[in-house]
Amino acid sequence: MNREPAAFTRREFVSGLTLASAALCAPAFLQRSALAMHESMHGLSSAPGIPEDRILVVVQLSGGNDGLNTVVPYGSAQYYKVRQNIAVQQREALALSGSDGVGLHPQMTGIREMYDSGMASVIQGVGYPNPNRSHFKSMDIWHTADTTATGDGWLGRYFDSECCGQGKGESGKPEQNAAQNAGQDGGMGAIAIGRSAPLALQGRMVKPISFENEQLFRWSGKEIHNALSDPYEKINRAGAAEAVDAESNAAFLMRTALDAQLSSDMIRKAVAVRPSVTYPGNDLGRQLMMVAAMIKAGLKTRVYYVTQGGFDTHAGQGGAQGRHGQLLNQFSSAVKAFYDDLKGQGNDGRVLTMSFSEFGRRVGQNASQGTDHGTAGPMFLFGPMLKPGVHGDHPSLTDLDDGDLKFRIDFREVYAGILEQWLKADSKKILEGSYRALDVLKKA
Repeated sequence: MNREPAAFTRREFVSGLTLASAALCAPAFLQRSALAMHESMHGLSSAPGIPEDRILVVVQLSGGNDGLNTVVPYGSAQYYKVRQNIAVQQREALALSGSDGVGLHPQMTGIREMYDSGMASVIQGVGYPNPNRSHFKSMDIWHTADTTATGDGWLGRYFDSECCGQGKGESGKPEQNAAQNAGQDGGMGAIAIGRSAPLALQGRMVKPISFENEQLFRWSGKEIHNALSDPYEKINRAGAAEAVDAESNAAFLMRTALDAQLSSDMIRKAVAVRPSVTYPGNDLGRQLMMVAAMIKAGLKTRVYYVTQGGFDTHAGQGGAQGRHGQLLNQFSSAVKAFYDDLKGQGNDGRVLTMSFSEFGRRVGQNASQGTDHGTAGPMFLFGPMLKPGVHGDHPSLTDLDDGDLKFRIDFREVYAGILEQWLKADSKKILEGSYRALDVLKKA
């Protein structure tokens, strides 16, 4: 089976048949998440051993977030020596209880409030061996959980494994078993908010849905030409797929079109409901508001993926104030509003959120009052199910690797902890290697 990396985007809806060729497992997911939800907005399937009420939200901070000015080592004299113009002063840093000389950037008041209430964890010094400083290569490494930056996405492999098994079944054909198993195992899948779905979500058999705006996630053929309307309505008519051979391409296309239409209708209806809290007026806030609305509506989506860009701060980064601080304020305020919304819904305990960036920045500032591409940096986890606090020691600012921090925690240990403890999946199979699962959740 040829690998097709494309997700379900607006362009594919316009072109029609491309949507159906994009995946083999996805139509069954859409059928379960759309048709089943049409009958019961809160029903969950009963796949053994899979906690289908649990959701993972991934927040990608694109551009290489400066970890040293995010989780500030204000107790280190070396930090102020090498960052004379852009360091966050000790009096401004938001101290973290239980940590020694470490605090958050002063613009991150929302996340500090979550930390104080046991809703946030900081993981220090996260990276991987032989780090790559290319945005694209390093991001691919994080997405594939492979330092060669090749292969399928780590969450794509999760869906392939949990939804489609290993392609073993009565037919002996992986592509047929994918569709069969997806229909049996229940609502699973991923939604990415953005122009295209990230590599992290791309599997061999399961593909994500991706859209920038809920109004773009719809069939728009009629807007192109009225002649396209009747054929589309015909294949979406109830019972149309059953009128042809169930194993034929025609039946597959009809089921796909119907599932996609129902899924589109549900998503747009869900997002149209106004939230009970006020979100910040930034793009990440808009994305997380949409995610919260879909969770509230009862969609069975297992993983949501959102992105905040702009973290490539080579010049004019600033310390307590400045461009980097503005980005962190947007990140912090959006995540805080998201969990306030989820708590009001009664869904906060179902949602674990993970944030990461492709790399940190170099320890010393550059001549442009900014920072250049570095290596290790912090990750954040959010949710009431976490072991709150600061995990791991802050990397040394004097024992460096050619001016860069030496990582202390492999990012795949964080992935393994989430897979094993939250999603109840086999991390060794999904990560294609054995990594110590970072202990991130409270004991049940």
